[in-house]
Amino acid sequence: MSANRDMVHKIGVTNLDVEQRIAGARLQPTYLMADVEVVATYRLFNISRTRLENLIHRVFEPARLDIQIPDRFGRPVVPREWFLIPLFVVDEAVEKIKDGTITDYVYDPRTASLKRST
Repeated sequence: MSANRDMVHKIGVTNLDVEQRIAGARLQPTYLMADVEVVATYRLFNISRTRLENLIHRVFEPARLDIQIPDRFGRPVVPREWFLIPLFVVDEAVEKIKDGTITDYVYDPRTASLKRST
């Protein structure tokens, strides 16, 4: 996965401070039991966090990592918030969320871009 380091992003929504949220990441399967680096944060207002996260995950579904990792007790965990996408596309998706057009788009992994859904 290190070959794709610049393309692997965890996309989630939190009401906590991001630094607080990632504290102890290496002990959490949702963070792949590894330290993480915050590469971008966004502030969005007047939107349900749950609906926002579901929307983002639907848009990027074609690029969701299919991965299973054991937690510290050896139990299998399937993290659902990791995607193989370039950061500039995440930025573009956030802009489309802000302007209300994101529901018209889906991520195309072949072109590494957002495409209008049909």
